[in-house]
Amino acid sequence: MKNMIRGFILSIQFLTSIPFPFAVPWNQQTMRWALGHFSTVGLVIGAILTALYLLLPGLIPTWLLGLALLSGWLMLTGGLHVDGLMDIADAIGSNAPLEKKWEIMKDPHVGSFGMIALFLVLGWKLGLLVALIEITHVLPILLLFIPVLARFGTLLLLYWMPLAKQQGLAWEWKKGLSIHGMILSLVPLVVLVLISPSIFALLFLSYGIYLLGYALWIMYHLKGLNGDVLGASIEGGELWLLLVSYIWFAMV
Repeated sequence: MKNMIRGFILSIQFLTSIPFPFAVPWNQQTMRWALGHFSTVGLVIGAILTALYLLLPGLIPTWLLGLALLSGWLMLTGGLHVDGLMDIADAIGSNAPLEKKWEIMKDPHVGSFGMIALFLVLGWKLGLLVALIEITHVLPILLLFIPVLARFGTLLLLYWMPLAKQQGLAWEWKKGLSIHGMILSLVPLVVLVLISPSIFALLFLSYGIYLLGYALWIMYHLKGLNGDVLGASIEGGELWLLLVSYIWFAMV
């Protein structure tokens, strides 16, 4: 039980900017439980975003509400996943040989492809949030579901995809994968099914399509994953689920 709680704290500290003033030892036990809590952290992020949405309607214009949600989303994660997105965009956009792409991802400077990817992803996220506010009343449920699925997907990528190199953060996390952690990561998904089976089915199936396409795309360009690939998968997955939700509710 102690390691499970420590794992949750470690997961919060790693995946969010939420202040948690506790020192947690980084070892195999805490890492295993931390991985199992990735989905739970998504649920925490979703719950905060949902609370923000429920507090603000009627107080500010729709476009400002969308901007507030996007800002809260970024602040909660500390820009961690956006950083991975920009690194991947710079590397793949360079059309350089494979080894050079990995060097580009290690470069702390952001290139033009990274900036373009940042503006496009944030712009589309903002536009879709505003559009969803206008066309559906279930956005609070979507805000609860999407962060969970996007973080659950990182565990699937860690499990199924080969690592680019036997070193780095992704390698450390992959060593911590265990059956206990995978089972624990399913608990938030069960909660989502109980809240709305129909929306869960829509998002879960569409996210599976995204995850398969993303994995194939990464294997084609980079031949394996690292921490940046996992971070970019979260940003891309959230954007994809917002887009699918908009198309679905616009049609229905």
